[in-house]
Amino acid sequence: MSAQDIAETAEAYAHTHRDVNGGWLRPAVFGAMDGLVSNFALMSGVVGGAASSSVVVLTGLAGLAAGAFSMAAGEYTSVASQRELVQAELEIERLELKRNPQEELAELAQLYVERGVEPRLAFEVAQQLTRDPEQALEVHAREEMGIDPHDLPNPLVAAVSSFTAFGLGALLPLLPYLLGATSLLPALALALVGLFLCGAVVSKVTARSWWFSGLRQLALGGAAAGITFLLGHLIGSHVG
Repeated sequence: MSAQDIAETAEAYAHTHRDVNGGWLRPAVFGAMDGLVSNFALMSGVVGGAASSSVVVLTGLAGLAAGAFSMAAGEYTSVASQRELVQAELEIERLELKRNPQEELAELAQLYVERGVEPRLAFEVAQQLTRDPEQALEVHAREEMGIDPHDLPNPLVAAVSSFTAFGLGALLPLLPYLLGATSLLPALALALVGLFLCGAVVSKVTARSWWFSGLRQLALGGAAAGITFLLGHLIGSHVG
């Protein structure tokens, strides 16, 4: 097959994959789940302690604000630290390519040999791929560390995604109280529906079925809220 045939076949067959390395998906999903579960559980604990509706609202708003800022700060610090670590490792690899080019070339060729490529061909491929210094760094980063230097997670994107998702998730069980509810039941119903829908939405980017993912999140979130309610009831009865 000629180079033109290869190019034409690849172009005709070209297909896309979802972005699994972006810095927004994990914090957004985790933020929404955490916001809904933690704030509803917090509110349930306060209700279990026989608090008034105004106290429940204040608790829910405080939980929303504190949790959203905490999640955003934590995600930013975590992703920024990860990015800085990767950049430090890339700089080490860049220096090694300058100081020991032949050894690095042999190392790359050996990786291809271990994957089944004939030694002479592996060495030729490694030579061609590393003629340009920047491409050499990219190839070594991918092959040795599993890193794409051009697709590092963005700490700001992670922080904003986490903050927004947590806030929306935490707001859901609070809405009935903000609209005048005086009982936990409307918040419970809305939270349970939200938990199931969150789980179902997550299934769109995983291999799980929507009903399994939805029921799993429903069970976990419901259990957290139930336990917190009981703890609030027990502590409230002793404190009161």
